Amino acid sequence: MNFWGSSIRVLSGGILGLTWVHAAHGQNLELENNASVETHGFVSQGYIKSTDNNYLGPSERGSFEFTEAGINFTYSTNENLRIGLQIFAHDLGSLGNYSPQFDWYYIDYLFWDWLGLRAGRTKLPFGLYNEFSDIDSARVPVLLPQSVYPVTSRESLLAQTGVELYGQAPLGPAGSLEYRIYGGTIFLSPDNVSASFRDFTVPYLMGGRLMWMLPLEGLSLGASIQRLRLDFDYTPTPEEIAAYQMAGALPPDFAGTLDVRVPFWLWVASAEYQAGDLLVAAEYTESRAELQSTLAVPCTRVVAKGAYGSASYRVLPWLSPGVYFSAHVPDPCGRTGPAKHQYDAALTLRFDLNEHWLFKVEGHYMNGTAQLDPALNDDAPLNTLTSSWGVLLLKTTAYF
Repeated sequence: MNFWGSSIRVLSGGILGLTWVHAAHGQNLELENNASVETHGFVSQGYIKSTDNNYLGPSERGSFEFTEAGINFTYSTNENLRIGLQIFAHDLGSLGNYSPQFDWYYIDYLFWDWLGLRAGRTKLPFGLYNEFSDIDSARVPVLLPQSVYPVTSRESLLAQTGVELYGQAPLGPAGSLEYRIYGGTIFLSPDNVSASFRDFTVPYLMGGRLMWMLPLEGLSLGASIQRLRLDFDYTPTPEEIAAYQMAGALPPDFAGTLDVRVPFWLWVASAEYQAGDLLVAAEYTESRAELQSTLAVPCTRVVAKGAYGSASYRVLPWLSPGVYFSAHVPDPCGRTGPAKHQYDAALTLRFDLNEHWLFKVEGHYMNGTAQLDPALNDDAPLNTLTSSWGVLLLKTTAYF
């Protein structure tokens, strides 16, 4: 066990213990000079069962490998200074395995309403809900639409290490405009990188988001864009090496590994309308990647698309149903049959049992296998898996 892993475990254990003792006394600690410390935490346990195809874990036989726990602290002063951090651990199939980590942490100073600065590991403002993807109590669905917010990419999509500028400016009768501009990198855990990849790095990441709050109360439109590059050494399998040799694609100095660069462009167009207890949203996304390697082949471009429409309504103080339809279409090159797409129609019932405890039931009808993991399905080609299948999710969350 490495030093950082041990330190995080000790720190998180001590903080969780102290919080458990003081939770009954409130979530805010008032300090001198109008400063305060705000504390929040959550623990979730879920269950996944699919009719066919293993989804996110060994779901065909039913799986409880769907657990999350986190605690966060925010220190603020009356001088517009905020400091925050969250410790998080989860288990989702082969991901997480309960290893605690500093999920996000930042120093934030607001100079004026139109200019603020954050530095640290800051959440990525990508689409409408990426910043809230780790807060189960903030939404109705168990799973956000996977065409835009894939849960298996949480580590690389939730936050970046770097700096961010943000602010909001009034537009008079046209409403107001909020902007976020960021730049930095992503540090991925070796546990979440394939053993075939070595020296995996993200040299840079940059992006931004504009949100326009229109004069019609509750209506907002947004656009997000992100640019990043992945660099790594790739070790091909013997079968891949043989295929490259037959195609004359191996470089003359090939020594067992290939140098690979993958520049990415991602963007999302967003719309949301909230009126009382009704929430309606729709988003469309595209990602474009260029695979550049030492193989003697032209640059390979890949384009993937996704979209969804969703609605939820708080019928009673303790009952909120929600629905969405999500579509993911990866680059069609080399894909046949069910692997060409994945359509997802979802229905959720959220039950707020009390102000600190909720329970959700969610059903999905899936058509297509484009987002399934072959490693969870005996390495079978995705186009040979069952095309139409269903998923049941149960999840309960306690939070304060």
